[in-house]
Formats: sequence, structure tokens, C-alpha cells
Amino acid sequence: MMKVGDLFAGVGGMSQGFKMAGNFEIAFAVEFDKDIAAAYKNNHKGTDVYANDIRDIDVKELHKKHPTIDVIIGGPPCQGFSQKGKRLSLDDPRNFLFQQFVRFVDEFKPKYFVLENVPTIVTTANGFFKDQIVEAFNKLGYDVTYGVLCAADYGVPQDRHRAVFLGQLGKLQVSLPKPSDKRTTIKEAIYDLPFIASGEGNEEMNYDKPATSDYQKIMRMNSKTLFNHSATKHNALALRRLAMIPKGAGKEVLPPEERTKSIYSGTWSRMIEDDISVTITTRYDTPSSGRFTHPILDRCITTREAARIQSFPDTFRFYGTKTCQMKQVGNAVPPLLAKAIAEQIKKNEL
Repeated sequence: MMKVGDLFAGVGGMSQGFKMAGNFEIAFAVEFDKDIAAAYKNNHKGTDVYANDIRDIDVKELHKKHPTIDVIIGGPPCQGFSQKGKRLSLDDPRNFLFQQFVRFVDEFKPKYFVLENVPTIVTTANGFFKDQIVEAFNKLGYDVTYGVLCAADYGVPQDRHRAVFLGQLGKLQVSLPKPSDKRTTIKEAIYDLPFIASGEGNEEMNYDKPATSDYQKIMRMNSKTLFNHSATKHNALALRRLAMIPKGAGKEVLPPEERTKSIYSGTWSRMIEDDISVTITTRYDTPSSGRFTHPILDRCITTREAARIQSFPDTFRFYGTKTCQMKQVGNAVPPLLAKAIAEQIKKNEL
């Protein structure tokens, strides 16, 4: 069993993916947001969870508690780089969180690390920032490979891209996962869930139909109760507009006086049932914040539907206020994407 430490863990999408791959145990996790850390703890019972600022953690004491960590995973925010090509170094004070990831890798010397981030980190300033990241780990003795992965290539019904750096201590013998030919549509992901209207649903419900797709069967495995399937109560204006939008269409069908000036693409547009979703964000409850309107119902998707589109199994429950739950789901790494990466490490260990 390989031991994993998860930094900037969020609700634990990456941890979940590693657990799904089998042969990985999440020893500890660090998440600054106390409510999200509590939700993490509820879903990863055996993990030592720290709801702290990562800079305040005594890494040597933590190392004594967890002497062997085989993999360190996480997505440190890197604010100090500009898409305008301004060459900012890893010493930029805004990159202190990235430096914390390096500090943990330096202390624990895991056999592998997985660092994920926004795709632009690879291309910004002609790859200057990406080169600095690789160099920082090379200095610690790690050989590194990197690339931009699309979650849809690994069975996730979503067009979500993430840059992934995969490092191995010594010589690199592991590679990023190759895209699979598994494609999952929105219909295959969520149509077994109860078709509730705006304002309906509860935090705990029963399923009302059987799973029909392979994906639904995987998501429902060992789940007896349906959690987090509660629909936003839209106002009369929103409901009037949504009723005017037929299946497969968007705001282009609305009369000019009904169109809003939202800056987000896909606003007031239905998700396409036979296609994948756009990237799930932290505001999937609002028609004006993106293409998050249900393919056939007059409402935005629920937290459970968003979680399905992120590839969280139904046994994974989200906690706290609705805003907090949306943050948990919208900021997560899709577990099936993390699982594909974990399987590469597992395969290399065989």
C-alpha cells in the first residue's frame, strides 16, 4: 500500500482518484478552508487532516508522524505569473504556496509527486514558468514529465483541462496517462437521477429509477441514499426565460428584450445531452454564469449532477452551505482524471 500526502487538498478529488485506483492510502491532507477540510474529513475517514495555513505546518514534526510518504499530490495556486508574458520568477512572493509544495517534497522525498495547475502555466512567457517548476524539482533530484490533460479523455463527461507535472525521484520511468477511447455524455452521466423541478429535491433522497449506463452504475456503486440533489429555486423571470429555451438551444432563441449582457459564454444555454459539459465552475446554480442549465429541465444542475459531471461517486457527500458545496465541487480535480494518473504510478511499481 503506497502512502500519499495531499496538499491544497480541497474536498479531495485527487485523493478520491488515488483511492479508486487501489493500492493507495491517503496518510495526510492539508486544506486551508476549515469547512472544506471538514467535508474532506467526512469523506476520507482514515486520513490525518490539517485545516491550517500550509506555512504554519511544522513539516519535520509531520514527517515524524508519517515517516514514509510515497507520493505527494496537490495543486498549489500560482498567482505570480502573467499571461501577458511578464517574466516573473518562482521567487515572486505571490508564489509562496508553490514554494510550500516544494518544501514538502524536499522534506518527505517521496518516490513520486503529482502537481496540477492551470493549463496556461505550461505556455506562459514561452514556457519560462514551466521551466522554473521543472528546475526546482530537478534540484531536489526529481526527473519530471508534464503535459496538459483533458478530463474528457479519461471518461469524465466534461471539457476540463489541467496541466500536470509528474515527477519521480531519480530516473523517470513513469509517463502521463494516454487518452482512453471512453467518452461519457451528460445523458449517460446524470439521467438516472430524479427529474426534479426548480426548488425541488433534498439533501437526502431516494433513487427513483435504475442506472442504465455503465457510468451511472459505477457512480452508484455501494450507494443506497442519494445526497446533495436539491435544485436551486429560480425566480419567475428566470423560469420564464428557461421555458423559452428548447432542448439543445441557448440564449440565441430568446427575444432581444430577454437577453442579458452576461460576460460568460454559454449563459442561458442548455447543456447538450449527447455531448460533454463545459468546465464545471463554482457557480453552476445560475443560468447567467455559464452553460449549466439542465438539458431538458427548466433549472440549473444540482450539486449531485455537478458532482457526477466531475466523476465523484454518489457515496461521496458534500457538506456545508450551498455556496461551500459549489466550491467543493467546482474547484476539485475530477477523480477519474486523478485515477488515470494514479494507475500510471501503480503500474510502474508492479
